[in-house]
Parts: sequence; structure tokens; C-alpha cells
Amino acid sequence: MENFSLILAIVVITALAFDFTNGFHDTANAMATTISTGALKPKIAVAMSAALNLVGAFLSVEVANTISKGLVDENGIRPEVIFAALVGAILWNLVTWLVGLPSSSSHALMGGLIGATVASAGFGAVHGDVLVTKVLLPAVAAPVVAGLAAALSTRLSYRLSKNAEDEATRKGYRAGQIASAGLVSLAHGTNDAQKTMGIITLALIAGGSIAPGSNPPTWVILSAGLAIALGTYIGGWRIIRTMGTGLTDLQPQQGFAAQTSAATAILASSHLGFSLSTTHVVSGSVMGAGLGRRGGTVRWSTATRMMVAWVLTLPAAALVGALAESVTDLGDWGTAVVAVFLVASSAAIWKLSRREVVDSGNVVAAAEPAGVVTTAIAAVTPPPVGTATVAEDLTATIPSPAPAAPAADPAATV
Repeated sequence: MENFSLILAIVVITALAFDFTNGFHDTANAMATTISTGALKPKIAVAMSAALNLVGAFLSVEVANTISKGLVDENGIRPEVIFAALVGAILWNLVTWLVGLPSSSSHALMGGLIGATVASAGFGAVHGDVLVTKVLLPAVAAPVVAGLAAALSTRLSYRLSKNAEDEATRKGYRAGQIASAGLVSLAHGTNDAQKTMGIITLALIAGGSIAPGSNPPTWVILSAGLAIALGTYIGGWRIIRTMGTGLTDLQPQQGFAAQTSAATAILASSHLGFSLSTTHVVSGSVMGAGLGRRGGTVRWSTATRMMVAWVLTLPAAALVGALAESVTDLGDWGTAVVAVFLVASSAAIWKLSRREVVDSGNVVAAAEPAGVVTTAIAAVTPPPVGTATVAEDLTATIPSPAPAAPAADPAATV
């Protein structure tokens, strides 16, 4: 490779670091429901997801081409711009991981890239039509479509199994859930690993190492796949807890419906080259599955926090990316300052996370108390007749009636 400079090497390493954070940030997308329903043990689940993420990275390059060729004007973009974009994306990933919010790593990356590009070359360097059609519209439509599909699938699953033996039904759907979780992991590799491939390819074009319009080289595909697989294996346990037990209480039928709907949406978007947020899709599917069961509810306080994070992701990462680009534009010392800031901030966030450790041993914790809306919905929509496991779940959300006062003893008043 020609012209592989020091700054280009720094950009590639930083991009792989982002890919690593993407892996542990988004492990919940594939495995949270599988872990929360007990279909797989936590460590087995993340190992399976990591392996399939790696396989999925080799299946397509359409999303990578959207990032490297479509979103911004690749002519005139310097490697320092891409480095600044990655700083914004990594810091947003780490902050949302610290607070356990499943925000979009994809939108963090694209927000950082847009902000850094605008700071460097102006708004004209961003292709607005691609941003709207392949990023913003899918961001709005995908969770809605996946949620509706999951709700309908959940209702169908319960209807088909209403006369079956409870234990046999649970075992069957748990097996199906493992298979659908594997499909989500494979889909995640085809979509999210490609975003890092695209950003590295864009950096190689900017640095003069490959020709404009080139597809990702094989070594880029392999390194991006390995980085996201390693991050997935580490396990983003904080976000797995939120996705698995913080949004709703899931049964195997719901977990199967949610994951199948999500995998279908992600694979379809990868084929079309949409830079979809797998987090948005899976979150929408989980909420749809929660509402699709009679008596099922969604904890809207958690869902609201997630949606606020979704809205803030693009602008927040863009702002940090733009500020980082303004500093790197000052020269080599500016780039060094940004690099030191990134490392120091990452270390500080990791240290804060040690105050309350969440790992495979305590990831399935007691869910937060239901709010007023959740309790009211659960009270007026009872579970299906004969579904004992569902009825047991609702005892946590429907208040028990107060015990009746004992009758007065007539002898005591004489």
C-alpha cells in the first residue's frame, strides 16, 4: 500500500476501537431477550453472537459503500476529519453504555462524520439526499415496522400455542429463540461491521492508499469483523440488562417473535444498502412483542429515556466531531491533543463504571417498578386464560388488593 502515513494508521486503529465499542454496545440487540428468558446462559450467548458477527461481516459490502461513497464527498476529506468523526462516535457510545441506554452506534458514527465534514469542508460536502433516504427515513420507519411485525407475530404465536402443553411450548419457543438470536447476530455483522469497513475505506481513499470508488480491501473486512466480534464477546452487560428486563417482561414466545422480526428488517436493509440502526430495530421489536401479548406492557419511562437518546445521538456526536476537527485542524499537535483527550475520557468513563459493576452474574436483575400507565394497562388487559406463567409475571405490576379487615368479635363489645 502506498502513502500509508502515521495519521492514517492512527485513523485505522481508532476506527477498529470504535468497532470494538460497537460490538459490546450492541450485543444486547441479539442476545438480551435470549438471556432474559433463560434460553441461553449469558456467556454462551455472547460467544455465539460474536462468532456469527464475524461471519456476517463477510456477507455484503453494500452498507460499507453507503458510508465510503455516498454520505459525504470523498474528494478533499482528510484523514484527520475521519479521526475527529470517530472521536465523537466513540465518546457517545461509551457515555450511553455507562448509563445503560441502547442508543445507535451507527448514528453516532454518521453524526460524528457529518459534524467533522461540515467543520472541515462545509455543508456542501454532505450529500443530503443520501442522509435523508438511507439514514433518517429508515431511522424513523424501521422501529415502527419492526414493532408492528413483532406485535402481530406475538399474537400469532400465542394463538397457535394456546392449546399446547405449557412446558413443551416454552421449550419449543426457546429453541426457536436461539435460532432467531443467531440470525440477528448474523444480520448485525452484515450491517454494523460494514460501517467500520466503510469508514476505514474512506480514510484509505482520503490518504491516497486506494483509488476513489474502491470497495473495502479484504484486510479491512477481516479486521472490522474481528474487532466487532471481540467487542461482542466482552458483552455490554449494562445495555443487555436494560433491553432484556428494563423495557418489558418477555416470555419465550415474545422473544422469538421480537428477534425474528428484527432479523428480517436488518437483513432486508443490508441488502438495500440502508445504514440502519440495529438498536432501533431491536428496541422497536421488543416493545412490539411486549404490547402484542394480552396483559403485556412496556415500561414507558425506560422507553422514553431510550428515545431521547436516539434523538440526541446524531447531533451530539456531530457536535463532538466538529469540535475535534477544529482542534485537529491546528496541526499535528492538535491531533495529539484530541487523541490524549479521547484516551483520558475513555479511561474516566471506565473508572466510573467500576462503581457499580454489571456482568454476566447479575445481568438478569429485578426489573424497575412499573409506572402508573403500565399498571393501569396491565389491570385492564388480563393475560390469556390458562397462561400461568404470564399471570405470575403480572403480579409484579398489578397491586394486590388490601386484606379485608377481620369481623368484630361480639363478645368483645359486651
